[in-house]
Amino acid sequence: MAVGFLLCSRLAYCQYHVRGIIMDAQSHEPLTGVIVMDVHNKTGTATQMNGTFSINLFNKEDSLLVSYTGYLKKIVRADNHHLVISLQPSLTALNELVVTASRTAQKRTDVPVAISVISPTMIRQTKPVTLDQVLNKVSGVYMVDLGNEQHTMDIRQPIGFGSNYLYLEDGIPIRTVGDFNHNALIEINQADVDRIEVVKGPSSSLYGSDAVGGAVNFISKKPAAIPDVEWTMEGSNWGYRRTDFTASNTFNKTGVLLSGYYADQQGGYMTHDNFHKLALTAGIDQQLSEKAKLTGEATWINYYTDMPGGLDSAHFFSKNYKTFYTFTNRTVHAWRARVTWDQKWSEHQQSFLTFYYRNNAIGQNPFYRIKTTSDPLKANGEINNDFFQSYGILGQYDRKFQLWDTRLIAGIQAEATPAGYVANYISVDRNAAGFFTNYTKTDSLLTDYHVNLLNGAAYIRLQTSPMENLRIIAGVRYDQLDYNFRNHLPASAFTGAPDGKNDFSQITPKIGFTYDFGNDRGIYANYSIGFAPPDMSDLYNGVKIPFLQPARFFNYEAGGWLSFSDHKGYADVSLYRMNGRNEIVSVRLADGYEINQNAGKTLHYGVEYEVRYKPFSQWQFRLSGTNVEHRFVEYIQNGKNYNSNEMNDAPHWIMNTEATYYPGFLKGFDASLEWEHISSYYMDQANTQKYPGYDVFNARINYTWKKFECWAKLINVLNTNYATLAQKTAYNVTYNPGLLRTLYIGIGYHFSNDTKK
Repeated sequence: MAVGFLLCSRLAYCQYHVRGIIMDAQSHEPLTGVIVMDVHNKTGTATQMNGTFSINLFNKEDSLLVSYTGYLKKIVRADNHHLVISLQPSLTALNELVVTASRTAQKRTDVPVAISVISPTMIRQTKPVTLDQVLNKVSGVYMVDLGNEQHTMDIRQPIGFGSNYLYLEDGIPIRTVGDFNHNALIEINQADVDRIEVVKGPSSSLYGSDAVGGAVNFISKKPAAIPDVEWTMEGSNWGYRRTDFTASNTFNKTGVLLSGYYADQQGGYMTHDNFHKLALTAGIDQQLSEKAKLTGEATWINYYTDMPGGLDSAHFFSKNYKTFYTFTNRTVHAWRARVTWDQKWSEHQQSFLTFYYRNNAIGQNPFYRIKTTSDPLKANGEINNDFFQSYGILGQYDRKFQLWDTRLIAGIQAEATPAGYVANYISVDRNAAGFFTNYTKTDSLLTDYHVNLLNGAAYIRLQTSPMENLRIIAGVRYDQLDYNFRNHLPASAFTGAPDGKNDFSQITPKIGFTYDFGNDRGIYANYSIGFAPPDMSDLYNGVKIPFLQPARFFNYEAGGWLSFSDHKGYADVSLYRMNGRNEIVSVRLADGYEINQNAGKTLHYGVEYEVRYKPFSQWQFRLSGTNVEHRFVEYIQNGKNYNSNEMNDAPHWIMNTEATYYPGFLKGFDASLEWEHISSYYMDQANTQKYPGYDVFNARINYTWKKFECWAKLINVLNTNYATLAQKTAYNVTYNPGLLRTLYIGIGYHFSNDTKK
């Protein structure tokens, strides 16, 4: 009996059951796939989709080792039946989980692409007013600030306005294929962004058209595991005001989130430069079971901005920021929604299915459509409206095999988009000083058409490890894009193209490998093809007969990564060579009107590099940069031969470096100094005149005390007069002025109930 009693006691003693939830220490979002190990008995488990886990221990004195890629390890005492565990992100970790490379979570070093991650920590420290303030910290990226969240981009391409980049939100393109807009990121709710992943180089084998220079994926915030509310407010000395909020919680198996911000600009140093924006997002996570989850999100954007245009040379160099345009403007009304079902069928199989919808309308009275006439007191212009609705489905199946640790991913995507474009002629008044003062709308239609866009695609991706430390990845995608064009105007109209169909199809492969030498050192290489069909407006606006051909790019790339100084720092580098065929380039005519044309052959090659180093607990350094060359190989335009010329608006050296200080004597405080450098570049395709580039310095301080925080940012510390973009026509040069010295001051409050069980 004594023996039986002891055995029963021992069995009872072994059944100490611990449950818990593991979350990010900053956002309080639950973490999936975290490894939880019993330190004493070497048994373990992993967290489910909702961040929960359960484990049996021998006694409550045991300790748990909690580890997750990209986070600091943590040991906790299992002295409570229900644990709430927070993990801190690692500031210098080389490896982290990314989802953009395959639409599923993978270690960054397992994918043979140049991919960078803007972490939640970097976003919180930077407190970006506009997205370029964080995106430009990424090597090889130059997001051009055109004012009031308007922008264009430079990733492995010259600065341009064409469809060479794909902007995603949780893996879904923000805008429909065939209707690219270089200002697409206006439609992002910055308050809902958790982190950003940037894939440089063609990604068409997974994402299809437009993913040529790169793909930028904005990963949304998820509902917190505990009640969590964050509110911030900031303003500047130039009349900028903004407030952000995020509120979320999980009720049993249902997580909800609401986030948004309102920004307003009035009375800045540049005339006719006011704007306002309201962005709202609502999200829900419904845990159906331990292996199934339903998520949904809806976003609404309401945006207005004045469009001041660029400055001429006289105004720019004399620091006279009075624009000639007094009524030009842009409005954006956009809302989108999606629902995703995630299912884990077994330890080796999982899938997701997403349904999504978009509704967009962009209205403009644009400065770039105003053209002078022979009458010095008159000009011509237009008011236009670009609109579409999209209905889409995306599904993916993921299967793992034991042989060579092989993984097979297959997916389909289909999208139907009715779209249209209407433009009315306006008569513009101009005064003797050259200012465009007023306009009169007419009944004259310049453009009035509808297009039904259909896009269907299928892709497959295989990754395998035939030998230890070597991982080979191959993928291919097929895209079919159909435009069904109907013109409501006669052939004599400005847009007089006849009714008809334009179809484009493309197979885009990709193959690459990674090799891990151990100790956080490795190399990768890949070959990929990207393509970009002409957009709806490229094909039909102001055209009698559609003539543009799809652009194709052939990319060769190699690189590597390493950790050094006992993992206090890491570095990565990528080298690439990309040959373009029929690249669609912007051509500015003598009157300032821009059209798109195919360039026969182009060449892009360069090196991208990033180094992060934290030699002491109080100091961290970062250097990000790229050295590139963009050239025309075969290109003749209007009888002029530009072969071997440098492409216009193509800086050779783009660099961003930053030093951050965390004083040990003042917990919660950090300060940083940032240096941005853009080298000189030609402003025209004929290579007749250069813009000298610029150097700008920015400073920032943050302080967090308990649930409160405050910060100050000084942009352009030296008050440099510089242009984010300079372009030349036959008659003048226009400059888009960068921010003058601007001081932002903000405060915030972050409430969370971290004692919730």
